[in-house]
Amino acid sequence: MKAQSVGYQVHCIHSDHVSFAIAFAKDVAPYVVHWGRRVSDAQVQQIADTSIASVMNSSFDRPRIRGLLDTAFQGNSGIPAIRWCTDEGKVFPLFVEQITADSRTIRIIYRARQSVGRCDDTSEVLAEVTQSFELDNSGVLSVKSSVRNAGRGGEKLFVSALNCLLPVPLRAQELVDCTGKWAHERELQRQQLRNGSWRRGAFRGKPGHDSPYLTVLGTRGFSFRSGEVWGCHIAWSGNCEVVAERLPEGCGVHSGVLGGGELLQDGEVILSSGEEYESPMALFMWSDHGLDGLSKCVHTYVRSWNSLGKKPRPVSLNTWEAVYFQHDEERLINLARSAASIGLERFVLDDGWFLGRRDDQAGLGDWFVDPEVWPNGLTKLSNCVHELGMEFGLWFEPEMVNLNSDFARQHPDWILGELSNLSWRHQFVVDLSREEVSSYLEERICALVEEYRVDYIKWDHNRDLFAAISPSSGRVSVHQQTVALYELLQRIRSRFPALEIESCASGGGRIDLGILRYADRVWASDCIDPLERVRIQQSTELLVPPEFIGMHVGDRIAHTTHRTTDLATRMAAALFGHAGIEWDLLSCSSEELDELRKWVEIYKLYRHRLHSGITINADFVPEGCILRGIVAEDSGWGLFAFARLQTSSEGYTPRVIFPGLAPDRCYSIRALGGSFTPSLHQISGPRWLDEDSRDPLVFDGELLVSEGLPLPYLNPGQILLIELESLSQSHR
Repeated sequence: MKAQSVGYQVHCIHSDHVSFAIAFAKDVAPYVVHWGRRVSDAQVQQIADTSIASVMNSSFDRPRIRGLLDTAFQGNSGIPAIRWCTDEGKVFPLFVEQITADSRTIRIIYRARQSVGRCDDTSEVLAEVTQSFELDNSGVLSVKSSVRNAGRGGEKLFVSALNCLLPVPLRAQELVDCTGKWAHERELQRQQLRNGSWRRGAFRGKPGHDSPYLTVLGTRGFSFRSGEVWGCHIAWSGNCEVVAERLPEGCGVHSGVLGGGELLQDGEVILSSGEEYESPMALFMWSDHGLDGLSKCVHTYVRSWNSLGKKPRPVSLNTWEAVYFQHDEERLINLARSAASIGLERFVLDDGWFLGRRDDQAGLGDWFVDPEVWPNGLTKLSNCVHELGMEFGLWFEPEMVNLNSDFARQHPDWILGELSNLSWRHQFVVDLSREEVSSYLEERICALVEEYRVDYIKWDHNRDLFAAISPSSGRVSVHQQTVALYELLQRIRSRFPALEIESCASGGGRIDLGILRYADRVWASDCIDPLERVRIQQSTELLVPPEFIGMHVGDRIAHTTHRTTDLATRMAAALFGHAGIEWDLLSCSSEELDELRKWVEIYKLYRHRLHSGITINADFVPEGCILRGIVAEDSGWGLFAFARLQTSSEGYTPRVIFPGLAPDRCYSIRALGGSFTPSLHQISGPRWLDEDSRDPLVFDGELLVSEGLPLPYLNPGQILLIELESLSQSHR
């Protein structure tokens, strides 16, 4: 929609449930008048007509309006959306040159001129900035910005920030984001939004284990299933920052702003005449159904541009926790045979296969099969895996190098940073931005993929990037490194369209919707302790659909926490995502292999539903418990996991509601027993769970979402799986 409103030009774009509108006048920079629930064009007009704030005491002699690219020139006392200057330190204001819009996009072009006068259109253009807003039908608003040095006088342009900040209303009172560490990623944290600037930066050369991940502002007390929420995610695999800000003078008629962009270091982006910097994609989403509503928007968005869900997610075995660096051809062939015997579909050979790689102190960079360990190369193992009907996967860490490698000895100038004191896990970072480095890696990876018929790459990244200085330029190179990574991945995928790639970064250190454009799977955490994983998976699925998240069954004693858990619990925790096994099957008993075989069969039976449904998290659960599941888009089927992570003062479990189901249907309800039967912390569970009952429970959908069912008091570390199937499309 384009309309005139009291001298203002208004542009509005809509999805099924979201509207985004900006206004622009001759003497006022473009500003947002609405971002939130869908409104009619007539309502947008009314909002725009009332979008000019008051003139305050001890302030400017005109109403404050916070534009989309405000700086100090517009009287913005908050965090500026753009920070730049020439190499002589000159700064200039931006003026709008053009706004275009259609039903889904708005594009704004700004220019800075040598003369600061608005009307002097004949003066030289120094820089051009473009902002593009696109509203997907899922409700996700994607924003891209770029700045180009348009000057002809030879001056360089230094860019230190190019962010997108969108206004939020007064009712956005609380903030939720994530923090964490290795093996304990994406812990949700909550705080009240007060006056001032709240900033979270990912300054590790990747999002990191403590990444803010998804930053959400919402109404007081918002939860998984309720409350109005506004979210922001920076779809970028390098340094980035997220900003939430509220100032005493407000934000025009709004209360504050939410947004962010790439976190650039000093001197990282210097543009010569004609050169351009493009910001990462900033993604914004709105929902009036809490965090689950945001997840539904983002999952729909991701599934729309990634066709991964069209192929069933193969259940895999990864060899890391089975053998670590102890590679032996016959043992691994026997492991592959055991994997095939229980129905696995992919076999992934992890770290330890290349030159000199007997531990983590040598070999990175030398991407040649080690003849001492693999005298026949990987041909025999690859052939065996394929003959068994499985795909063959191989681990790489292409962005890293050990100093104890031929790569480092021959090409020390191919390594980023200062070599004297910044070793991390005995490794350094290669300079992907150098064409010869990227070409070497592409050649070696593609040669191995072709020779050994590799179907799948596990692409790891096990350190942070600090002092990532390029030896050739002497400048920080995180931005260039990230762009070069994307380009390398794209070239490899172009050469092998059927090849799948997993993004792993010492577990979940690089999970974002930027890397997911080039990867088919993410590894949520190096911790596969099922009780830790239940929570990690819950927060990871705020952004990433479950079919993209690797979830594995591990050993009885978890290798990261040393906690002992039942096989039933480990299998239940790994069922919902892209399932696999990270365990030495040759050490398993025949009974354990039988249970795993049944689990694989159940996963194959359910995966098409689990990987196309809607993620559901219950708000009202007993202390120490989680209830979450997947419900089909038509609400005709659901599978829920009720997990008790710890004991509590309660002696029983009361009725618990099952959200996300259709109130106008009846559901047949059964607990998945057999391999998944949990142990109870009571003499018996509620009567409806009695396994001796001949008929499954049939329950009214309206009662399930309003009254719920009594659930058993599980022993800590136990998970109950509950399947619900609609008896008809319409019961009432």
